[in-house]
Amino acid sequence: MKREILKVVKGQRTVDGAGVNLVRVLGHDTVDEFDPFLMLDAFDSTDPNDYIKGFPFHPHRGIETVTYLVNGEMEHQDSLGNKGVIRDGECQWMTAGSGIMHQEMPKASDKMLGLQLWVNLPKEDKMTDPQYFDISKDMIKTFEDEKSTVKVIAGNYMNKIKGVDPKFIKVTLLDIDVKPNEEFNIDLNEEDNMFIYVMTGEGSVAGKKVESKSAVLFNKGDEFSIKASENGIRFILFAGKPLHEPVAWAGPVVMNTRDQLQETFRELDEGTFIKHNPKM
Repeated sequence: MKREILKVVKGQRTVDGAGVNLVRVLGHDTVDEFDPFLMLDAFDSTDPNDYIKGFPFHPHRGIETVTYLVNGEMEHQDSLGNKGVIRDGECQWMTAGSGIMHQEMPKASDKMLGLQLWVNLPKEDKMTDPQYFDISKDMIKTFEDEKSTVKVIAGNYMNKIKGVDPKFIKVTLLDIDVKPNEEFNIDLNEEDNMFIYVMTGEGSVAGKKVESKSAVLFNKGDEFSIKASENGIRFILFAGKPLHEPVAWAGPVVMNTRDQLQETFRELDEGTFIKHNPKM
């Protein structure tokens, strides 16, 4: 059964971090429908003043953050002692688990184009040890034909090309560029929640238009099809099994109950937040 559009969410411009201008696509209001995906922020700017102030050290608990850059450069550092840089076509995948402090500082470039996704952790894994890895450009395999180019970041494509295999939520994450007026089709796990975020261009699904800078949520089904406009379309496809668990979310922390949130912020005040021995 082909998937049909359930909901379209248009991103709203906002400022976060130390003064980063971005487009917030998913947030508190979309948690239930987009489960297990919590937040989606998108970056698209040719003005470094929009983003170079970055996101100085801040805590996270109970989630995974996935930062993917189509264009640009971002330095990162965390309380595990990791430091690094992700560049064009690369990804950073961080499991905050029981608690981590990190910072992300974009560098001036001709264009900053990318996104950060928050993926919820199951209740039994909320307090897992923090984990972290970079997905370098050579780890992201590409399939290309006369109609489209598909970069496989996580999960697999056509059961032939595999990306990384997330440990907790088996997310499918694909960067798909469809040429003008061409149609793209993919088979999917019928029970996964699935949506796309349109980065550039536009297209249509079953005759309904989908536009740039919008997230499009689809109903259950085992097939997805989209037709590009005369300008083509580039979008990120996200799919994952919903958790159907209660969500208690405050700032950078996502737990299951208000009591757990209060405990987290008490630990931050008392200096006992970090459970994993830091190297810093």
